[in-house]
Order: sequence, then C-alpha cells, then structure tokens
Amino acid sequence: MIYTPTLESIRLCLEGIIPSALATSDHQGMPNVTYVSQAMYVDCQHIALTFQFFNKTRENILANPIATLLTMDPVTAARYRLVLQYLRTETSGPQFEKMRAKLAGIASYEGMVGVFKLRGADIYRVLSIEHLPGRELMAMPNNPALLPALRRTVDSLGRYHSLENLVDTMLDSLDRHFNIRNSMLLMADPTAQKLYTLASRGYDRSGIGSEIPFGVGVIGVAAKERVPIRIMYFAAEYAYTKAVREQLIDDGRADKLEDRIPLPGLSEPGSQLAVPILANGHLQAVLYVESDQACRFNYDDEDALVAICAQVGEAMQSLQSQPPAEVCHSPGLCPTPQGTAIRVKYFLTDHSVFLDEEYLIKGVAGAILWRLLNQFKHEGRIEFTTRELRLDNAIPLPDVSDNLDARLLLLSRRLKERSDYLFIEKAGRGRIKLVMHRPVELQVGA
Repeated sequence: MIYTPTLESIRLCLEGIIPSALATSDHQGMPNVTYVSQAMYVDCQHIALTFQFFNKTRENILANPIATLLTMDPVTAARYRLVLQYLRTETSGPQFEKMRAKLAGIASYEGMVGVFKLRGADIYRVLSIEHLPGRELMAMPNNPALLPALRRTVDSLGRYHSLENLVDTMLDSLDRHFNIRNSMLLMADPTAQKLYTLASRGYDRSGIGSEIPFGVGVIGVAAKERVPIRIMYFAAEYAYTKAVREQLIDDGRADKLEDRIPLPGLSEPGSQLAVPILANGHLQAVLYVESDQACRFNYDDEDALVAICAQVGEAMQSLQSQPPAEVCHSPGLCPTPQGTAIRVKYFLTDHSVFLDEEYLIKGVAGAILWRLLNQFKHEGRIEFTTRELRLDNAIPLPDVSDNLDARLLLLSRRLKERSDYLFIEKAGRGRIKLVMHRPVELQVGA
C-alpha cells in the first residue's frame, strides 16, 4: 500500500521545532529559498506561515502565489515537500493571535526576542504533499496514550451533580489520566471583560479569585479570540505575573496591584496551552494547563483538551438551565454568634470586601457576601435561595448568563481559604446557608 501523507499526519512538522524552508519564484521564474520561523496547521487543507519582513520572499509570493515548503518531522527526521498556493494575509483575529503567541515562544528559545515580530499570518492552500525518501527513525508513541485517557475523562465527566463537582472532576482527570500536573479553570465575566480563577491544581497557592483581563497572556487571548492558544517554549511576554501587572499599569489601575489576589502559575513555564470552554458559541470559561517541560503539549494534546472542554461547556450550560428552587418561605434563623467581632468593610465602587483590613473578594461575589451579611444583621436570616439572589437588585448580576453558581462557588472557596469563622454552604437544591462563628461589624468604605 502506498502511504499518502495528510496534513493531520504531519502536524508535528508544523510545530516550529525545526524551521521549514520555503521556495518561491518571481514572475520571470528566478527562484529564492529562505527559512520561515514558523509553519502552522490551520485545517486539513490549509497552513499558515509567518510574515515578518518585507523581503524577496514577500515580493515573490505577491507576484507568483505558488510556493514549495520543505519540512521535517523533529522525532523521525521524515521529510515532506508541500506545494502551496498563497491565499491571503491576516493581520488580526484568531489565526494571527495563535501564530503570534507561538512565535513569541520560538523567539525566546532562539534568543531572538525583539527581532521576531509578526506582521501577519500568511494563509496557504496545500495543493499536494510528498513524502521524500531518506533515513528515518521510528515514531515514539504518545505517553500517555491520548484516546484511552480521553475516554476515561469523558466517562468521569458524565457523572456530575454540581458545578463544583464538574470542575474538580475535570482538573483531577487531567492529572490522573493525562499526567498534567499544573492546571487551572477560569470562569468568564463577559460584562467586565475578564476571567476569574475558580479552581487550580499543582501550585503552592490556589489563586482562587485572581483575575485575567481578556486579551492578556495566553488565557486572555484564548478568551478574546475563542480559540486554543498554545506555546511550545517559555515566552516572557506571556508570563502572567508580568502580563497582568503591565496591563493594570497601562490601564491606569496601578493602585489595584496591592489588593489583587496573586495568580497561580509557574514562573517560567516551558509550555502553555489555554482552551476556551464554549456553549452554543458563548464563552463560559477557559482551561489553562502548563508545564516546566518545553514542547510538552502538541496538536494531539490540544485536540483532546478541546474535546473535553466541549463536553464541559455543555454541562455548564445544562447546570445553568436547571429550574431554581422556590422562594424560601421559612428561612433559617441563627442565634447571635459569640466572640470578638470581625470588621467587614465594603466598597461600593468595585464591591470589594475586606475582613479586618485584609482583602477578600470583589465584584459580584463581594456584592453577594455583603448582601447576605446585611440580611443576617437586619433579619437574622442565614438561609437563602439562588432565585432570590438573582432577583435582588443590590447584586449586580449581568442580564445574560449570570453564572451565579460560579460566583457562589468562588465566594465559598475564597472564604474557606481566608477565614475559619465565616462560610457559605449548600442547604439543598438552589439554596445556600451562611455559617458564622463570630459576630460581624459591617462598615461601608469611603
């Protein structure tokens, strides 16, 4: 049987590990050969090449759109010749951002930071692929095998009963079945154009409540463009501590640096992959995984995580569509807690909450906690329904896709981390309970 390679079968050649050679010719047929920093798989019929310089290659491809690409598998040394037809150049959007992120990692690895600047992603149609003769090594199997790992993960995700259970099962499965030790799940807040960390694995601190603006770093770009973003090598400009700090300074919000929750994450990740979690085209969250090891995540890993995120997105939407509990006609009452009062300070401008001058949370989650504490102070109530919280005008939930369950889970986990006297617990379907072991003194900040 004659082996006919496809783009899917040679995607490892398009990782940028070994530069590809591009041959073009001008209108008179004079050839020119140059190396391209990156060739990237787009779909089964198209690839993208970096456009970085106005040079002879650029001049040729605009005059004669037919080109030839010579590429090599970095594991087996198999060589392939691709005949291409130039179609267009994209200077923004998903493909451009994916290529720019990957190029940043390649530039850092090659010591070319500041030299490799992407002007555009040149999109080519692949007309033919030829497997060239030569000595080759045996291909190494994936470790772990991705299809069995994917199946076990999908089976586990089919047995969820809450958002908390779904998120924890997802991250635990990545650790158990894919050997992905460092991961985090960030929920989307489209109104505020940011994401907030809901769960993480493999870090000294959980970072629950930490935020990433849309468009910042690998996670923010994946959220903004709604496509997976993957980097094979360490890229300083996509390291989160640096990226978020610079974003806040650029936005004139440097005063917020001291009270923000530190982001989890490796200081110098060798590989990064962020996958958006969508439901009917709407962004729900972003899954982020990273590793100290360079080239840890390839196209197949990306495909597997995209499939997992598709199932998680549908599950999140299903949880949001469940009917709420009826109004709580007999709210639980609680005797006055004993002990030293804890000062709870609330700032209306951003709904931030401080416990004894220590920052806890802000945004919708902060507004929810403040509302619950006020209800307890004035009415003695400790039990509430999610339905009444959604209808409460004092809580600034967005009109569409409020993700109330995610906000409550964020608040619950943040409280468990920061206090041993104030908690939020589930009290049945669509019900929550405020647990207090010390009295509170409520203050409104200026």
